[in-house]
Amino acid sequence: MSPTIVKYGFLPIKRTVFFLCDVQEKFRQMVHFNEMVESAKKLISTAKLMDIPLIVTEQYPKGLGNTIPELDIAHAKGVFPKTKFSMVVPEVSNQLDSLCGGNVQCVVLFGIEAHVCVEQTAAELCASGLQVHVVADACTSRTQEDRLLAFKRLQQIGCFIATSENVIFKLLGDKENPHFKEVSALIRQPITATGLV
Repeated sequence: MSPTIVKYGFLPIKRTVFFLCDVQEKFRQMVHFNEMVESAKKLISTAKLMDIPLIVTEQYPKGLGNTIPELDIAHAKGVFPKTKFSMVVPEVSNQLDSLCGGNVQCVVLFGIEAHVCVEQTAAELCASGLQVHVVADACTSRTQEDRLLAFKRLQQIGCFIATSENVIFKLLGDKENPHFKEVSALIRQPITATGLV
């Protein structure tokens, strides 16, 4: 798939990486947290089934705890502690450079908080020339106002604002995809509104 086509929202499987941002114990009070976790689970499971690399960060885990146990991140390429708000710390950059044969084109980004760590991560990734898909139903913040306004700003800087199902179908691409049956089982799970509309 040519580099140009990703600008129209395509997600080439062999050139895409998933970023899970700071879904930790101390953030359980965020708006729509449980619904966000359900969407994140679908994305993480899809990444595992389709062999899409997953990078995970944890913001100051000593004080904020580790990634919540509901999310199975055992297959992640790395779980990186940080204090910087953006996920783009040297360790993550080095790992990213080693993935997809050194030719990552797209990042699917989700987690906490939409208006802080997710937004700053997206800005850095966009500035480096990557196409970013922010998964709205798998992102949240302490307030709905900050969450929704973050999505507007993210769109302004060139991100695609997606949903988990939108991303999953883009990755599948075809009913004949060998992973279709397993992945479609994830999609058939009940969908709970996350306050986006």
